[in-house]
Amino acid sequence: MKKLRSKIDKIKQTRWFTIASNKFVLATVGFIIWMLFLDVNSYLIHHELNTEIDELERSIEYYEAEISRDKKQLEELTSDPVKLEKFAREQYWMKKPGEEIYLVEEVKE
Repeated sequence: MKKLRSKIDKIKQTRWFTIASNKFVLATVGFIIWMLFLDVNSYLIHHELNTEIDELERSIEYYEAEISRDKKQLEELTSDPVKLEKFAREQYWMKKPGEEIYLVEEVKE
């Protein structure tokens, strides 16, 4: 028992143990652990939210590009009746009275 006690006393006298057992150091380490992992505003939650923000910004860029493409197509369709007719025939299979539509499907191998 004395050997164990003497070993513990030697450990208590080392510099790192006195620094690590300081109540301010322990409080600071506890606070850092709390803020990084356990708090509502922890680093992990902020990382997840930043990832979600990045994904949303990418989707905004995609949809803005789609909107500009659609606006350009709308402008072309409203300015040229021939293009409007071609679009209606190709996309919605519209036809003039008395016409017949034949759909030819391509076989993909």
